[in-house]
Parts: sequence; structure tokens; C-alpha cells
Amino acid sequence: MSSQETFISHLVELRDRLLRALLSVAVVFIALFVWPGSGPIYDMLAAPLMHALPQGTTMIATGVVTPFLVPVKVTALVAFMVVLPYVLYQAWAFVAPGLYDNEKKLVLPTVIGSTVLFLVGVAFCYFFVFGKVFVFIHEFAPKSITVAPDIEAYFSFVITMFLAFGIAFEIPIVVVVLARLGLVSIEKLRDARPYVVVGAFVISAIVTPPDVLSQFMLAVPMCLLYEIGLFFARLAARKKVEAESAAAEASKPMTDEEMERELDRADR
Repeated sequence: MSSQETFISHLVELRDRLLRALLSVAVVFIALFVWPGSGPIYDMLAAPLMHALPQGTTMIATGVVTPFLVPVKVTALVAFMVVLPYVLYQAWAFVAPGLYDNEKKLVLPTVIGSTVLFLVGVAFCYFFVFGKVFVFIHEFAPKSITVAPDIEAYFSFVITMFLAFGIAFEIPIVVVVLARLGLVSIEKLRDARPYVVVGAFVISAIVTPPDVLSQFMLAVPMCLLYEIGLFFARLAARKKVEAESAAAEASKPMTDEEMERELDRADR
């Protein structure tokens, strides 16, 4: 097969896998749109904010099509998150044939781990951070203000926070991969702790709302996740050294005494 035919076959395979991923998102989106519907899904997304607002307060929609468009966007987001493992599997199946065995051993756990950690970060943000932050913000709101958040602004805020926490929870994967590939040594990663702490608080101040609580609730997990990544990086490095030592020991020629001992064991 010529190089041009190989390139075309790769493009065809890439097209097929993209279509499968998009089709899976579309199927789940239609299913969610039919039941339970985009309205209840948006209500579930807005539940942490609604619990923090005064009794009887509702959100508002300033655009003409916003009451329809924003819930549809939320439903599409939920559909994508539901099929995210399948989408990543399609990406893995496309690149796997071109990888060596040692690369496959690294890429597959990385893909699975990064997916799980991203979803855990989103869940942590929704179930824990939102409730605390919204209560904290609205307790400091002046009593003369009537709070009526816009649904489109809330959706943009939620997307930003989900991405911030989802990406922040990828820190252990990044640390382990850097150490495993030998790009950064364990000692340098350990020495970088003070810079990581400062960087975590700077990043959290940029991506979170301008309140101390939300910044603190993002920066502290980032620091803890960095330590978790260091722990697993040291564990992976120790296992790698032990495997190399065992391989070197196995490849070493046997001495005469070891040869006689093996022959005696075989005779028995």
C-alpha cells in the first residue's frame, strides 16, 4: 500500500470515529431532550444557586430565545459528559495501532485516569463548591438588593467553574506523566512545591469569582492534588527501578554454583 493510500485510509478511519462520537452525543442528547427534558435538567443545574437564594426568588431570562436556548445548551453539555468515555475510547482506538507496547501501557491508564479525574472535579464543584460559594456570596449581599440572576450568565459561570475544577483535578496525571517520561525529575517536582502553591492561588484568583472562599476552595485542592501526583510519581519510579533491577538480574549469566544448584533441583 502506497503512502497516499495509507494517508487516505487514516483519514477515512478518523472520519468514521468522529462520526461515531458525534452520533453517540446526538443519541444521548435526543434521549435526554425527550426525557426528562431540557427544563428539568437545567433546574437540576441551577439547584445549588436556587437553594442559596431567598425563598420565592426565581432566575430571569433577558433574551427572547434564551429560555429555550440555554436549557438546550445544558442538555448538550450533559450528553457530552455522559458519552465522554466513549468519545475518548474512539480517540484511543484511532491512535493505538501506531503506538509501541510501552506507550500503550502509559496512554491507556492516562486516558482513563484523566477522564475519571475530570468528572470527579466537576462533581466536586457541583456538589460541594457551588453550595458553599453561593451561600457565602448572597449572605453578604445588601438587603436593599433584589437578587435575580440571569440564566445565560449563570450558564457561562457554571461552564467556567466546571472547566476550572475539571482541569485542576488533572494535576496528578500531569505530574505522573512528566516524571514517567523523564521530562522532570522527582527531586525537581518536589523542589517546585512553593511555586506550585503560589501558582495555584494565582490561577484560582483568575478563574474563580472575586471572593476569597471560591479561590480558597480551588487553590487548596490543587495543592493537595499536586502532592497526590508526587506520591504516585514516586511509586511509579520505584516500580520502574525494581523492574529494571529484576530484568538486569535475570539477564546476568549464572555462576558455576548457581548452575550446579539448578541441575540438582532438576534432577530431583
